[in-house]
Amino acid sequence: MQRSTGRILTTHTGSLPRPPRVVELLIAHKHGSELDAAVGEAVAGVVAKQIEAGLDVINDGEQGRADYTVHVVDRLTGFEGQSDAPRGTGEPEFPELAQLLSQFASPLQHRPACSGPVKWKDFAAVEADIARARAALQGAGAAEYFMTSPSPGQIARYLKNAYYKTVEEYLFTLADVMAREYRAIVDAGFVLQLDCPDLAMSYNLYPGISIGDYRKTIALNVEALNAAVKGLPADRMRMHVCWGSTLGPHHNDVPLKDIADIVLKGRPQAVSFPAANPRHGHEWKIWRDVKLPDGKIVIPGVIDSTSNFVEHPELVADRIVQYAGVAGRENVIAGVDCGFGTFAGRMQVDTKIVWMKLAALAEGARLASKQLW
Repeated sequence: MQRSTGRILTTHTGSLPRPPRVVELLIAHKHGSELDAAVGEAVAGVVAKQIEAGLDVINDGEQGRADYTVHVVDRLTGFEGQSDAPRGTGEPEFPELAQLLSQFASPLQHRPACSGPVKWKDFAAVEADIARARAALQGAGAAEYFMTSPSPGQIARYLKNAYYKTVEEYLFTLADVMAREYRAIVDAGFVLQLDCPDLAMSYNLYPGISIGDYRKTIALNVEALNAAVKGLPADRMRMHVCWGSTLGPHHNDVPLKDIADIVLKGRPQAVSFPAANPRHGHEWKIWRDVKLPDGKIVIPGVIDSTSNFVEHPELVADRIVQYAGVAGRENVIAGVDCGFGTFAGRMQVDTKIVWMKLAALAEGARLASKQLW
């Protein structure tokens, strides 16, 4: 994995806006040549836009996925159980806000429970994703390329267990199965990004849980993740932890300081997390006390993925410099809080503004680099 030697590198979290035609096909759950052609064109377009914006570490924008987790139900056996009830805004405490945010609810509500043995049934779909991304990214001129995949804990969070005797058995079965995809991504030359929102977002699944008990829960998730990537080079992996890309108050988010040490036990070399939004923007201070293990890299979000404000490059630079001061300049890559296209069909930030924000990220990194080197 590239480090910020000589200048601050930039990246993002994974999902980027999709063209309307791709969204239409994904929501309709269409497969075949029409979707393949539309996605191929979309990937080529989003690669070009990332380069134009000035990003260093780029990807395929998750153009061919309806969201960052549920696509696995089409590729794995065992997910034919009853689907969760449709998710709204997740803010029952605030009915006025729930109504306001209803327009942002994802149209993709099918999250079936695990009702049988989990095995691969369509690994060819993974190989097709990899081949398409490699073709589009080859020769793009970026410093490095990454590809995302959900962690075992995240899959278990989304797709509830109704088959395995214990949560632990389910988690480690997922780890054993998903290990094949993780290795394929690394073997293809990509940096593997493991999406791990379960490590922060699961806190709200257990109302009243103590921090001690919650730490035990996510420690098991990290153990399963590490089992899944055993044997893969740490410096070819990064992980993303977040509290969700919703516009809610986030007043019940678990503080980063309460989970950071467990997150850092994950084998991936780099950890990406939100650091720009108003609920977590102050948490750069925890790295004064939380020791970053030797070789680890942090990828703080320095632009907010839910706001249509375009951050001033000087604010972006200030945020980067803060993290460089507590973590070391070569241990910081500038990122984004979360994805801009987490769910096909849910748009919180205007597409044109997304690219303006990413250009501001790149410009802010240039300003920060002048200060730091």
